[in-house]
Amino acid sequence: MGQVVATAERVVNAPAERVRAALADYTGTRREVLPEQFSDYRVEAGGQGSGTRVHWRFAATSKRVREQDVEVTEPDGTLVERDTRSSMVTTWTVTPADSGSSTVRVRTTWTGAGGIGGFFERTFAPRGLRRVYDDLLGRLEGRLT
Repeated sequence: MGQVVATAERVVNAPAERVRAALADYTGTRREVLPEQFSDYRVEAGGQGSGTRVHWRFAATSKRVREQDVEVTEPDGTLVERDTRSSMVTTWTVTPADSGSSTVRVRTTWTGAGGIGGFFERTFAPRGLRRVYDDLLGRLEGRLT
C-alpha cells in the first residue's frame, strides 16, 4: 500500500481573498461549481470554512462511487477537507498572483491499495481526479469573473 497523490493548479482571474471565500462557501459557491462527479451533496454542519461538515458521493467512474463525509479545517490559511470514512485529505491553497489574480492549488492524498490494483490506482486515479479538479476550477473562475 502506498500513498496516492493527485494535484491540480490554475490561475484564477480574481483576488485571493475572494477565491478563498468562494472555496470555503459550502452552502453556496462550492455547491454551484461542483462537476457532475459529485452528487447527494449536503451540508451537515456549519457551511462556511472551518467547522463545516459536508457529505457527497464522488463517482470516479460509473462503477467506483465513494460516499464521503468531510470535515473542514483552515490551518495556516489553507482549506483542508478530511474524509472521515477514509484516509483521503484534500488541501486547497490560494496565493495572490499578478494583476489581482490568484493561483489555486489543490492536492489530494490517500492510502492506496496494494498489489496490481494499487499500481493501477496510483497510475490512473490522479489523472482522473486532476480532470475533475480542472473542471471545478474552471467553473469557479467562471462564477467569480
